[in-house]
Amino acid sequence: MFAVESLSFVVDLAAAMVFAVTGALVASRKEMDVVGFIWLGIITGVGGGTVRDLVLGAPVFWVEDARPVIVCIVTAILVHFTAHLAQSRYRLILWFDAAGMALVTIAGAAKAVQMGVGPVVAVAMGVVTATVGGILRDVLGQEPSILLRREIYVTASLAGAIAYVACLGLGATGPVAAGVGMATAFVLRCAALHFAWSLPAYKARPGRK
Repeated sequence: MFAVESLSFVVDLAAAMVFAVTGALVASRKEMDVVGFIWLGIITGVGGGTVRDLVLGAPVFWVEDARPVIVCIVTAILVHFTAHLAQSRYRLILWFDAAGMALVTIAGAAKAVQMGVGPVVAVAMGVVTATVGGILRDVLGQEPSILLRREIYVTASLAGAIAYVACLGLGATGPVAAGVGMATAFVLRCAALHFAWSLPAYKARPGRK
């Protein structure tokens, strides 16, 4: 049986690599040096998981096992020497970010489930884990924040986390639930990018006189 703890770390590792790519690509757009690539790669790759573990009162995952940070460093260096090969780095960031968001959502929710919290908290931790790394990347890279964009992003993460927790509640195994959750988040985000979907925005209205 594939333990939830093992699933959480494997997904953390994969998510760190994918998100590190997006951080390094932002560094390439800002024409940073290799240290800048590594810095943004690490912050983006492990930022969300760090906040998740601190909120849950768990040992920070990359402090216990440094492999996620090592993966971020290696990934950032590789992107430093290959980023120029991408035709559109911004478009590449969006698609890698969609994959990273899906992975990190499940990593966050799986870690919360492992800690024995309720389903609502598990869903919230999935969303927090998925968004914090991207927010830090955008702030440090002076890019428009994912929270300020109108397209569907946080909603896709929320849907993926709910799908994962619901599947576990229905008796699905960890890998099956993770696959359903990742697919839900990734497909919804990709569809939003392709079709320019967005939720209705608030429209300013005159207040009471």
